[in-house]
Amino acid sequence: MSDDRTREIADGRTTLGIELGSTRIKACLVGEDLTVIASGSYEWENEFVDGRWTYPLAAVETGVRGAYAALVADVEARHGSAPTAFRAVGVSAMMHGYLPFDASGDLLVPFRTWRNTSTGPAAAALSDALGFNIPLRWSVAHLYQAVLDEEQHVAHIDGVTTLAGYVHRRLTGRDVLGVGDASGMFPIDPATQDYDATMLATAQDLIGVPDLRALLPEVLVAGQDAGTLTAEGAAWLDASGALQAGAPLCPPEGDAGTGMVATNAVAQRTGNVSVGTSIFAMVVLERPLSTPHEELDVVTTPAGDAVAMVHCNNGASEIGSWARVFGRFAEAAGTPVDADTVFRTLLDEAADADPDAGGLLAVNYLAGEPVTGVEDGRPLLLRAPDARFTLGTLVRAELMGAFATLAIGMEVLHAEGVTVDRMTAHGGLFRTPGVPQRQLAAALRVPVALEATASEGGAWGIAVLAAYLEHAADTSLAEYLDTTVFGSAATDVVAPDDRDVDGFTAYLARFRAALPIQAIAATVPGATPADAAPADEHGAPSRPGATVGGGRDATIHGGEPTDADEPGLPADTDTDTQQEQDGTR
Repeated sequence: MSDDRTREIADGRTTLGIELGSTRIKACLVGEDLTVIASGSYEWENEFVDGRWTYPLAAVETGVRGAYAALVADVEARHGSAPTAFRAVGVSAMMHGYLPFDASGDLLVPFRTWRNTSTGPAAAALSDALGFNIPLRWSVAHLYQAVLDEEQHVAHIDGVTTLAGYVHRRLTGRDVLGVGDASGMFPIDPATQDYDATMLATAQDLIGVPDLRALLPEVLVAGQDAGTLTAEGAAWLDASGALQAGAPLCPPEGDAGTGMVATNAVAQRTGNVSVGTSIFAMVVLERPLSTPHEELDVVTTPAGDAVAMVHCNNGASEIGSWARVFGRFAEAAGTPVDADTVFRTLLDEAADADPDAGGLLAVNYLAGEPVTGVEDGRPLLLRAPDARFTLGTLVRAELMGAFATLAIGMEVLHAEGVTVDRMTAHGGLFRTPGVPQRQLAAALRVPVALEATASEGGAWGIAVLAAYLEHAADTSLAEYLDTTVFGSAATDVVAPDDRDVDGFTAYLARFRAALPIQAIAATVPGATPADAAPADEHGAPSRPGATVGGGRDATIHGGEPTDADEPGLPADTDTDTQQEQDGTR
């Protein structure tokens, strides 16, 4: 252990980041040089209660405390010193959803997560009225749907926030949000870096509440004062009572924002791709889009710049399912191997396979997919009798299937004339170098970069935003990331290969042609919740799930939450929020 690190910890010169992903809550401690000193995590699961996906607030408290306690234990084991104070603290969490509170601070209905997409009528009406795409999962859509459904709790709402906003309020007593997280509640005006005033007035008339702005948290940009850790907040976080009050907190952010920070993608003409249970791309815009698009969410960076987001419900989970099958085969054959070896072996096979996957086609839809208008998902593997069916073409087809819907959504951005110099990828899938990065570059037709620090994920990203508090007066967030955070970081960039691009183009044509098959496949019943809930004989839990979603009001069946946390990865290589969190690696 380093005496310098021990002194840093004892003197309270470290920075704490906490991110609540869909399947893991992670705490990350960084030193003054922004390298990770220690981490801790807590696994949790959403619950399907009364037809909605939720996490009880008691589970939020237990989980945050558990992750923090695990962090403290890791610090003590590595450095022989437990932290009692921090230089700064930041909180991030999965975006969107609905947490309405009354004037006494009591939650009126259980937390409705981003995964609840029964908001089709509200989202459509808001989108039409505002001339701005309001996705199903946005907080304002949940609020208006509650009004349309005449839910009794609406009359008692004093305020609505996100999960990050709730945890931040418990720690500081302040009802604020970072602008990136706020942009998943209601549209942001990049000029004011606040909720769009004209849209607020229109939405208020439509929804019928007296003062819509008063229900929403205050909006702050990166680097602004978001309060300090109170004595009550310190006791809420640290059950041991050792943590002292007084640390400043940065504005709480969403997992998309921390993903942008973790991949140095907050400047114009930059973007990032997060691959987990879902897959999404974020591109920082140079100018407004010419018209609203259902395929695109317009959100912001933590600094308030407009971002176009292509969000696909289905990512790499199906690849993870195949990997578990092959891992079990190796175990049954008497040669068990770990998850990393399984993935490395499969992806190595795909590297030299036919560029178009030999005529195979894999559709990765565990859930409905709004980008392609698919209401209900069923994973498919299709091949003509003369297709080249090998291990390599199978894996390559599944890999290209994971990127196909994202490529379709990105075509909308290309048609808008949006230019991106490169995309930075993150997620456990990219821990195996080579073919995943190559295939993503071919799918998006732009260079794809991997940053050495991206694997630290959203908890590290929010810790960086907390550290930025001391520098915000002197430098922009983009400059801070470029010079201080990523100045010496190793970056691996892969440009699109013409052969891969041609192969993916042929594959994508087959993918589009096969989409109508999803409607037929969806008529085949799946496992009932009673059948799906128990773990299988090898201990792999199956999750039941049916909720309304896909399109404006379709049905999502199965699938897992979006988060780049991926079972099979070591606990200290969490790659989201985004994040993303899940059923892949």
